[in-house]
Parts: sequence; C-alpha cells; structure tokens
Amino acid sequence: MLDFFISPAHAEGGAAGGGIAQIVMLVGFVLIFYFLLWRPQAKRAKQHKQLVSGLSRGDEIVIGGGMVGRITKVSDDSEFITIEIAEGTEVNVQKNAVAAVLPKGTIKSI
Repeated sequence: MLDFFISPAHAEGGAAGGGIAQIVMLVGFVLIFYFLLWRPQAKRAKQHKQLVSGLSRGDEIVIGGGMVGRITKVSDDSEFITIEIAEGTEVNVQKNAVAAVLPKGTIKSI
C-alpha cells in the first residue's frame, strides 16, 4: 500500500566494484598524506638535526626567539650551548633552539 509513495530499494549488482574503489581511495589518501605531510616534515627534522650536530665554538647563530649570538661553549654530552649575545653577556640555551647558522661577520654588520 505504501509502495505508491515510497519506491522499494533494490541492491545493485556490482557490489565488488565499490569495495575496490574504496581501497583505491584509501591508498590515495595515504599517499597524499605521505608526500604532502610526513615526508617534508621528516626532511626538515633531518636537516635541523644535522644543523644542531654541526654546531661549533665561534659559530654565529640565530635562536628561535630571534636572538643573535656567537657560540662560546659547546658540550657534546649536554644538550645546552652557551652563546654570547653582547660583550660580556652569555646565555645558556638548548641546542634545539638554534634556528639558523649565520655567515661569519654577520653580528658585526648588525
């Protein structure tokens, strides 16, 4: 009696094709996630790790907060370095706070 208002639902014959399409979409999303998010982030982390491991006394650096200084002491066993930010003013910072190594003589030109 209600068939007049609501048409009966019928199962579609190609149900296996829909499952393959879902798997292809899932693989596509995983590939997009890998190439757009994970891979570039891992590359940046590797570059920063190399930068931090290559720090040596006398390097001029910029830390994450924008402070510029010259490294006066580097401890291999510690995760801290000492930088001189002004004549006679030294500050201890974490190695991971280093954002970039500047070319020699940059501090004098600032």
